[in-house]
Amino acid sequence: MDETPRLEDFTHVTEDKLRFADMDRQGHINNVAFMVFLEQARCEVIYDPSDPIAPEGCAFVVAHIRIDFIDEMLWPGTVHTATRIQSIGRSSIKIEQALFQNGKPCARAFSVVVLVDDATRRSTPLPQQALDRLKAL
Repeated sequence: MDETPRLEDFTHVTEDKLRFADMDRQGHINNVAFMVFLEQARCEVIYDPSDPIAPEGCAFVVAHIRIDFIDEMLWPGTVHTATRIQSIGRSSIKIEQALFQNGKPCARAFSVVVLVDDATRRSTPLPQQALDRLKAL
């Protein structure tokens, strides 16, 4: 596995409250909830309605996701989801994320999202405006 993630190394951090319903039979936060926290933070970065990255008529779809579990999360509490752009391709973005509880890393995730034309359902190149926004992130 890569080096242990640190919260301060990420450009975007969001906080969520852990819910009792997020627990599994073992009493820790279920892996499905991990994925929900990652999705929410990823969408906050790439779907900001005040400054959208995807041009009109296009959307991002997840093409790949990998999650490495580092430690358990426990209820009650909060989780910090850290997100950063790892690299930018012709029509895709590689995103790195990590989940933290009480400052400790609990998971690390890597995903690839691809810009898709709504009409053709095919990948389409990221326009310059999107590239500029992503580089700023």
